[in-house]
Amino acid sequence: MSNFFKLNENQTTVHREVIAGLTTFFAMSYIIFVNPAILGTTGMPTQAVFLATIISSVVSTLIMGIYANIPYALAPGMGLNAFFAFTVCFSLGFKWQEALAMVFLCGLFNIFITVTKIRKMLIEGIPLSIQHALGGGIGVFVAYIGLKNANLLHFQADGSSILAINGSAYDPTQTVEGVQAVSMGGGIIPSIAMFNSTGVILALIGLLVTIILVLKKVTGGILIGIIITTLAGIPLGVVDVSAVNWSANSLGSAFSELGTTFMAAFGSEGFGHLFSDINRIPLVLLTIFAFSLTDTFDTIGTFIGTGRRTGIFTEEDEEAVHDATGLSTKMERGLFADAIGTTLGALIGSSNITTFVESSAGIAAGGRTGLTSVVTAGAFIVSAIFAPVIGIVPAEATAPALVVVGIMMMSSFKDIDWYDFEEAVPAFFASIFMGLCYSISYGIAAGFFFYCLTKVINGKAREVHPIVWITTILFLINFIVLAII
Repeated sequence: MSNFFKLNENQTTVHREVIAGLTTFFAMSYIIFVNPAILGTTGMPTQAVFLATIISSVVSTLIMGIYANIPYALAPGMGLNAFFAFTVCFSLGFKWQEALAMVFLCGLFNIFITVTKIRKMLIEGIPLSIQHALGGGIGVFVAYIGLKNANLLHFQADGSSILAINGSAYDPTQTVEGVQAVSMGGGIIPSIAMFNSTGVILALIGLLVTIILVLKKVTGGILIGIIITTLAGIPLGVVDVSAVNWSANSLGSAFSELGTTFMAAFGSEGFGHLFSDINRIPLVLLTIFAFSLTDTFDTIGTFIGTGRRTGIFTEEDEEAVHDATGLSTKMERGLFADAIGTTLGALIGSSNITTFVESSAGIAAGGRTGLTSVVTAGAFIVSAIFAPVIGIVPAEATAPALVVVGIMMMSSFKDIDWYDFEEAVPAFFASIFMGLCYSISYGIAAGFFFYCLTKVINGKAREVHPIVWITTILFLINFIVLAII
């Protein structure tokens, strides 16, 4: 095992990798329950999605760990699943089977651009300042996820700023039932939460405990913080041990429902209907492109933002990406594993599989090789059996881990020359949009746009890499199309 994963070469141990793998799992385990809730709104059977989420996460994460030997875990991406449900199915009117077919084509396209080095060209074209901004921006993003999950932030919404409900334009004269998503304008005012809720108090306790453990350099401090916080939630009433109900999450019923989603993309309601109307073909192609663009840059942003600072991807690795042929580097193999994951996920019955930014929690805990990913995949397998027990780990317990990891990752900001306004502007928008828009790809889009803008204004347009120009234009087209539809 030590030789296969090159533990000594990466200055790590089996114990450290196991702790890291479990830490990553607990940081991202919420997807097991959130993904079925979101995709279930489209009519997909939730138990089937539950099982599809686990299977696709396990297979793709094992490929990442064994083939690429890097400590990243994959699962259905947040944001991408919302796009699948509320935009593609609700707003555009596609059936969920058709949406799965488009995700499958997105996976094939991502495999193509990985094998043909188009993805590597994207990496080469990202300016150094934006690469540093990605690391810090992902820190903002991860910490923001943690603060939200902990309910430490309170949001007050102005009813007059409601734009849409469930993807449809809001009409204040009509009553809406079964609200799954509300789109708001600028009428949301954030503030700190009132400390009169046991959940908020538990999250604060967990945050303090985790910070203390990390400051004292306790091995596995982040994972220990999750466990201590979960246990503390029992007397506070946040964690209900009696809620463990083995019969309610029967694997047998889940497998029976899985037959509904498995290979549904290739059925009469999937590919059989997707291209039946020639007038919809441009919309289908643009939707596939939107899936691919977001998926690709989420992964690239996560790799660059977390791998450079921690040494997972060395300078030699990054240079080899540009010079080597085939899938010879860790980053290339990681990108390929990510693309394979999306293709397999669509076959089983899930939205896009992507490299989870929460992998940074395991990396912060010391994970440096694919053994971390293998452990995370193993935990996902166990979760299929012990789902009721995994389910009692509250968001208040995992949220502090994300906040602490976000703090660590924001150190990348120190490598940006903030006194150079030409460098500071794109770095600012890349990092802030990433966190506040809840999307790595949107942050990259904003950074690219303002990078091109500042270069043009200062007469340095020739310094912009052609791939940055092309990507920026594609992002703009994507936003224009989404605005129109």
